[in-house]
Amino acid sequence: MRIDYENDLNPAQYEAATTLDGPVLVIAGAGSGKTRTVVYRLARLVESGVSPFEILLLTFTRKASSEMLHRAEALLGHQGLGGVRGGTFHGFAYSLLKQYAGLLGYERGATVMDRGDGEDILGQAKERMRIGRGDRKFPKRATILGLYSKSRNKELALSQVLRQEAYHLGTYEDDLARLIEEYERIKAECGLLDYDDLLFLLERLLNDHPHVREAVTSSISHIMVDEYQDTNLVQARLVRLLTRPGDERPNVMAVGDDAQSIYAFRGANVKNILDFPKTFPGARVVKLEQNYRSTQPILELTNAILDGFREKFCKRLFSERTDTRLPEHILPFSDRSQARLVTAKITELARTYPLDQIAVLFRAGYQSYHVEVELNKIALPFRKYGGIKFSEAAHIKDVLACLRLGLNASDLPAWQRVLGNVPGIGPKSAQKIHHAAMINDQAFLRAQRAKRPELDELLRVLDTLRTQAMRPSTAITFVLDYYLPVMKERYPDDYPRREAGLEELTQIALGYDDIPSFLGDLSLDSPDAEEARGQAVTLSTVHSAKGLEWDAVLVIDLVEDRFPSRHAMNDNDDFEEERRLLYVACTRARDSLTLFSPETLYSRELSATTPVRVSPFLQDIPSHLLTRYREQFTGGVGLQTAPAPRQQSQPLDRPQAARPGGACAENFPGQEPPRARSEGHTPVQGTYARHKIFGRGKVVQRVEPNKYKINFPGFGLKLIIEDFVELE
Repeated sequence: MRIDYENDLNPAQYEAATTLDGPVLVIAGAGSGKTRTVVYRLARLVESGVSPFEILLLTFTRKASSEMLHRAEALLGHQGLGGVRGGTFHGFAYSLLKQYAGLLGYERGATVMDRGDGEDILGQAKERMRIGRGDRKFPKRATILGLYSKSRNKELALSQVLRQEAYHLGTYEDDLARLIEEYERIKAECGLLDYDDLLFLLERLLNDHPHVREAVTSSISHIMVDEYQDTNLVQARLVRLLTRPGDERPNVMAVGDDAQSIYAFRGANVKNILDFPKTFPGARVVKLEQNYRSTQPILELTNAILDGFREKFCKRLFSERTDTRLPEHILPFSDRSQARLVTAKITELARTYPLDQIAVLFRAGYQSYHVEVELNKIALPFRKYGGIKFSEAAHIKDVLACLRLGLNASDLPAWQRVLGNVPGIGPKSAQKIHHAAMINDQAFLRAQRAKRPELDELLRVLDTLRTQAMRPSTAITFVLDYYLPVMKERYPDDYPRREAGLEELTQIALGYDDIPSFLGDLSLDSPDAEEARGQAVTLSTVHSAKGLEWDAVLVIDLVEDRFPSRHAMNDNDDFEEERRLLYVACTRARDSLTLFSPETLYSRELSATTPVRVSPFLQDIPSHLLTRYREQFTGGVGLQTAPAPRQQSQPLDRPQAARPGGACAENFPGQEPPRARSEGHTPVQGTYARHKIFGRGKVVQRVEPNKYKINFPGFGLKLIIEDFVELE
């Protein structure tokens, strides 16, 4: 069976699949058929006489690798790819390290630990070093290993990772450094390797033992790497080391999208893909720009988001799926009313799409709490990915248990929950205190309070809640004065994240006049998504949504300090990654995209609702790409006639929003010039184009490969790169 590559693939896919020699970088825009392209290239290699045993395919999951190989075999019509090497980076590394372990000092062999084994070894290290004994605030073993893994994958000092991601654990820096040193010592004693060791040991093996590198690379003629934008520094170096020494034009294909690099928190480095043409001089850059997922209006919006990147591979996604509907940008009064409008929008969309084809996306897990409560009110089932469900979050349950006891002193589960946070009180003691409270045994309670100051403080809080009438928001603020120090001690690893969730709880409470109504709504269980036979709305962080798609997508909290996050507002690299995160969110939508930017957020510190600014990523989106609505005082939303809110000034320490004109990676020194656009996407002479600085002008001439001469009234004739003008 002969494969018809030309008809099965679009021109860009065909170029990528049939370019077999030399380095190739495939910039695969969202929904552009990346996997299809890789599958056809695998088939093309085999048809061209390349032995499967000479092909190395590196992916980030075994599932992705096996799927590609299975599809390629089906395409070829025979089981001819069983010899392809690879799988995941770590799996491939382990296969080599088993063979050459003795050269690295593991004469007796080496065993790879799972995360549980690693925690056990770390526990032994704690005992040996007598570190953290009796300190309830000392970070958990899983947290320590997570921070250590991040420091290795990012190739940063542990102290720097602590400052960036766990500042609240900074007081333990010296202890953690000593503990990790002992952890490494025990591993060496026992011939153990953890997950991260595999990559760094393979790099050492290939660098320190040239004969091993020669033996390994001599059997590899072609390397293919999927999701290259997600590689960390050592993975990128390994790709170079796995090419044959002295080969100036190795047969390496990297496939990925710089605009979808969103995993810097676990070590991914976008520079790897941006610098690929520098790492492999003469690399051919092929762009997959035809999108098979989204409608063209959605892609016009995502292209505008792409324009803002400082460094990028310039591309313009396009689709044959036309639609008159523009993405919507809704401006609710507050995040509380945002939840109501989101729920109303879901109800509207559910008339057209199945529930499992509707998704609400957000930056952080706590941001969906309002929406979860509103969906519960109307008994609409949902599934949540990334973050903890509101109804399942322990810190939320702790605070609500206090409010429950303010209404009902006999509530045994609530007593057990709040007393579980008091040192020295177990289940039996909790039952005795509960019994004493029910029969009003003040003598017993006074004796217990005298022995345990923490219990005395808790009971004072509960007494106040029982004797004083408070609105729900006031009661929660009162409880938090007691609970926040307790939470910091009980959850030392991640209390800043939990504190953000409690902020949301306070905001939700503002919508209620009495505590019984508030607790009644929050105690309603979400309808069982499984019982709904798959028909459930998806609530997901954007990170968890990558690689997925839905007919309709709603993105919430698109305001400063939330999307982008507060931390990102002060760091250029993080700011750029947040922009990529929004791009990923928007490109999940097939037919319908709705963006929400509440105009106010509640601040517990100020005990007030404060105005917020629209996300800077949306401030410069051309108005014709969105239909904007504002919430009306009369209810619902109405078309916005005034210009969208814009940032009036920008602090000096805030990352500057990049403008269209940022460097295109393919124009960096030492790289091949970009190819001309496909026929059918080139404007004809005499059409008009719009530039952000020069305004509207007439196209005079096409200048290959990627520029136009445009006559701008008042500015004269200008030579402009095509990606920086909008064609009419």
